[in-house]
Amino acid sequence: MKMRKLTSAAEKKIFAARAARDMEAERVAAEIVAGVRKRGDKALIEWTKKLDGIDLVAEGVWIGEKEIRSARRAADKDLVRAIEHAARNVRRVAQQQLPKAWSIETDRGVPIERIGCYIPGGSFALVSTLIMTMVPAQVAGVKEIVVACPRPNGALLAAAEILGVKRIARIGGAQAIAALAYGTKSVPRVEKIFGPGNQFVTAAKQMVSSDCAIDLPAGPTEAVVYAERGNARWIAADLLAQAEHARDAGSFFVTTSERLAREVQREVGWLLGELPSRFAHLSIEMSGAIVVAESVDEAFAFINRLAPEHLSLPDRPNEMMKRVRAAGTVFLGPLAEVSTRRLRLSIGWHRSI
Repeated sequence: MKMRKLTSAAEKKIFAARAARDMEAERVAAEIVAGVRKRGDKALIEWTKKLDGIDLVAEGVWIGEKEIRSARRAADKDLVRAIEHAARNVRRVAQQQLPKAWSIETDRGVPIERIGCYIPGGSFALVSTLIMTMVPAQVAGVKEIVVACPRPNGALLAAAEILGVKRIARIGGAQAIAALAYGTKSVPRVEKIFGPGNQFVTAAKQMVSSDCAIDLPAGPTEAVVYAERGNARWIAADLLAQAEHARDAGSFFVTTSERLAREVQREVGWLLGELPSRFAHLSIEMSGAIVVAESVDEAFAFINRLAPEHLSLPDRPNEMMKRVRAAGTVFLGPLAEVSTRRLRLSIGWHRSI
């Protein structure tokens, strides 16, 4: 993982790389969206084969109820219990978010009849995304939920059966967003699209948003950890837990301590050697960095300009939180984690505590 001093030039380089990725994603997504909107299934089939290696003509667009049910029966019992437990928790929260009885409508609203749930699945189909998009929609009373995932694994298919999903479109990327937004012969048009994705998915969602509602432009995941002291291996694990999501995931460790920076750099190297996936290696090299600032003020000026999706403050969290002006979710304290537990278990974390 590269280590660099926080200078004006270094900051410009970090932001320029992010902007360049966004511009390229918009260019590619525009071509895909226009193609699917104009040529429907033909373009959807072509782009799916080119980008995902899936032959929709041979395999079919939809994964049916029989295969989904079979995956549930074959799933590990602990996994099924975990999915059911997570769904119950999400359902409870979603039910609390329903409008209370005292709310009124000055104008009658238009109910959403059909939504699309996009589940990233380029390498790891995210069960959590299926739960977090489907359950609130079910609680809200949406009549039809269309699920799309290019490569759903057994766990996701089992979760789908638990949640009552009857079929899943094996499509992904910008072409899936276009198909959901405008409809094709095989894929019904939806009124709103939910779910995160890579930079191409995000660009496509923004492009179709004038014709089809979207939840928000949730782009490639990114994480920043700020600390002046702490457990270097835990910090490294927090960074890599996000880096393993995708090639364009951005992970940054910001600190005023060169000593801690070197320790985290060493631990990142060790942990990378233990990970089976190459995604973390690529994203750390392409999009990650250890940034050493001259002062806390300088560090947080950079963090607030970056406005990261995830910000972890393991060291003096209450004090540091007062400096945060722009961030998605902030995790306070050394034990507050984004998705590190999965990484810790996957590398036999007990070896190094």
